[in-house]
Amino acid sequence: MSDANSAAEADRALKTKHRKMWALGDYPAIANELIPELGPVLVRACGIGSGQRVLDVAAGTGNAAIPAALAGAHVVASDLTPELLEAGRQAAEKQGIELEWREADAEALPFGDDEFDTVMSCVGVMFAPHHQATADELLRVCRPGGTIGLINWTPEGFIGRMFATMKPYAPPPPPGAQPPPLWGQEQHLQALFADRVTDVEVVRQTVRVDRFESPEAFRDYFKANYGPTIATYRNIAEDPDRVAALDRELAALARQAGDTDETAPAAMDWEYLLFTARTRG
Repeated sequence: MSDANSAAEADRALKTKHRKMWALGDYPAIANELIPELGPVLVRACGIGSGQRVLDVAAGTGNAAIPAALAGAHVVASDLTPELLEAGRQAAEKQGIELEWREADAEALPFGDDEFDTVMSCVGVMFAPHHQATADELLRVCRPGGTIGLINWTPEGFIGRMFATMKPYAPPPPPGAQPPPLWGQEQHLQALFADRVTDVEVVRQTVRVDRFESPEAFRDYFKANYGPTIATYRNIAEDPDRVAALDRELAALARQAGDTDETAPAAMDWEYLLFTARTRG
């Protein structure tokens, strides 16, 4: 087998693994119950309005795509995981909202050059393993003078620290894969997009999460619902000591973030980076 064929086969295997991971648990519950306001924040920041052609990349269940459609845009919601797209399609139908749902790899989008006025992603493209390839695709399908809009978890924020906590227990990343929270660093985005964008605006903001009655409740919710957490626990399932250790560390993280006593965490503020820019004409 040639090197090119081997690389292509390895990439297909990696994407299959990612697809299966995000189908684990109940990500629609997380999107709807914990961070529903993030999508509308991104839509407003991008200035999305009636008649615009919008692509939501790694759209999941449409946390940003559905608000964009409500704003009057013609929206395509794309994602690698068909189970998430189906959940989004059902949610949109219940609200009487029309948009297109397409299974697609963020690193090889099945759309033409300059096809969209706005290309956005809400805590989605940051999980594509090859960051430069993903950024190149976002730019390729956005028209000259169009808008790129992203919300990504920061490394220093709660979700970034959660991934750092899980990393020693998770399977090793494949060669060439980059850590998702890098997308939450301004300098990383500058390197990815370089001089191909202008009118760059970057701001750190937080979303308040106050659903959990205890640090352990947070941990157990993510163990049951969040694909990356489920996959991490599956990796150590045969080692009860490591499972117990990760249990303690995730609960401690939530306790620290809530700045509370042992039993009842206060609301947690999860930091994210909001990035908008225009593609050069």
